[in-house]
Amino acid sequence: MLTFVVWLFMYVRRLRFLYANNIDPQQLTTPDKGAGIIPEAINYPAHNLRNLLELPVVFYALCLYLFTTGQVDRVDLVLGWVFLGFRCVHSAIHCTVNIVKLRFASHMAASLALWSMLGLAIFERIST
Repeated sequence: MLTFVVWLFMYVRRLRFLYANNIDPQQLTTPDKGAGIIPEAINYPAHNLRNLLELPVVFYALCLYLFTTGQVDRVDLVLGWVFLGFRCVHSAIHCTVNIVKLRFASHMAASLALWSMLGLAIFERIST
């Protein structure tokens, strides 16, 4: 859902900018050309969308693994919700004010939760 919301937000902001400034979409044939025309702040959601296709993919795969192997426990659930919560905070910061220190802190907290989940899954697999 988070990826969908950011994707939708990206299109709304970009299209609003293009229509308001009467920009021909053909001028945006590559990301580099678009970056020269569309202000950085309008592109924040696009940058965040690319970011949402990095670590979250590991999260999705890990959740699928834990579910199909029946290894989900309370710690996994808590860490999963921590990951999601901080990714939501990260996206909100990245798509709006883009304060790098806050964005980094929320990304780091989410990452630590994810790597902890993965480490626990590996440890559980090795120890059984």
